[in-house]
Amino acid sequence: MKFERTDLLGLEDLTPEEINFILETSESFVEISERPIKKVPVLRGLTVVNLFFEPSTRTRTSFELAEKRLSADTVNISASTSSAVKGETLKDTARNIEAMSIDMLVVRHSAPGAARFLADVLSCPVINAGDGSHEHPTQALLDLFTVKKKRGSIEGLKVAIVGDILHSRVARSNIWGFTKLGARVIVCGPPTLIPPEAESLGVEISYDLVRTIRDVDIIMMLRIQTERLKECFFPSIREYAELYGLDSEKLKSAKSNVIIMHPGPLNRGVEITPDVADGPYSVILEQVKYGLAVRMAVLYLLSGGEFKGENSDQKWSDS
Repeated sequence: MKFERTDLLGLEDLTPEEINFILETSESFVEISERPIKKVPVLRGLTVVNLFFEPSTRTRTSFELAEKRLSADTVNISASTSSAVKGETLKDTARNIEAMSIDMLVVRHSAPGAARFLADVLSCPVINAGDGSHEHPTQALLDLFTVKKKRGSIEGLKVAIVGDILHSRVARSNIWGFTKLGARVIVCGPPTLIPPEAESLGVEISYDLVRTIRDVDIIMMLRIQTERLKECFFPSIREYAELYGLDSEKLKSAKSNVIIMHPGPLNRGVEITPDVADGPYSVILEQVKYGLAVRMAVLYLLSGGEFKGENSDQKWSDS
C-alpha cells in the first residue's frame, strides 16, 4: 500500500484510514533507532531541506535525525541565516531552494497556512513542522502513536487537553487526530484561552482542571504560548499555575493508570510541576522517542515509498 498524498499539511485533511496507515508504518521504524548502526538506505540519494523560521529543539532535531537515519542528505536553514533577513519573501526563498533540485521541504513558520502556501507553489513534497497557531501534524501523529503504544487503541479513550488552547497548533492537530480515531476530547483552560470555535471541532469544554481529570485516560498539558500573547489573558502566571497547573495534589483525583503528556518545551512549575513531569505517569520522553519513528515514516511515505506491512519480509520498497 502507498500513501497517496504528496504533502503533509495537517490532520484536518487526513482520513482516519490515512492516519492509521501512517501510525502502522511508524511501528516498523521504531527498532531502527535501537540498532547498533541506526541507519537504513531507503532515502539514499534524496535531499531534504529543513526550513525553520521559528525556534525549535525537538521538532528540528527529530526531523534531521530521521532524515539521516533514512540516509537522506540534509540541509538546515533558519530564518536568521537566510535571505529573509534581507527582505526576501517566503515564496522566493522556497523556490530558490527548490531550484537546487531538492526532493523534500520541511517548513516551520509563524504564519498560519504557510505550509499550504508553499505546497501550492512548489513541486516537491512539503511537510508542515508547525504553522503559527494552525497545525503541527507530526506532533499529533507522534502523540497518537505514543497512546497506541501504551493503550493498544485510541477508540473510546477520553482525552483532556489543558492550557493555552487558543494559540496552540498542537491542540488543534491533536483534536483532529484523536476525534477522528474515536476518542472523546475535552479542552480545559481559562475562558480567555479557549477558542470561540472549539465546540465546532467536536470537543467538550471545561474550566475546572480537577473535575476534568477525574475520569480521563490521557492528560495532555500545554504551555502558555507567550510568544503569541499580544494581550493579557489571565491575571498572573502564579494564578494560572494555581488553577491550571498540574501538580501531585490535583493528580490525586485522576485515574490510577492515567497517562500524562506534554509536547514540550515544558515550563516547569507553571503548567506542570517537576515531580509530575518526571513521575511514573509521564510519557513525555517516550513522545520524543516515538516522534523520531513517526517522522521517519512520514518522510518515507511522502518520498513515494511503499509500506508492505509488519508481516512482510521486506517492509519497505522504493517508489
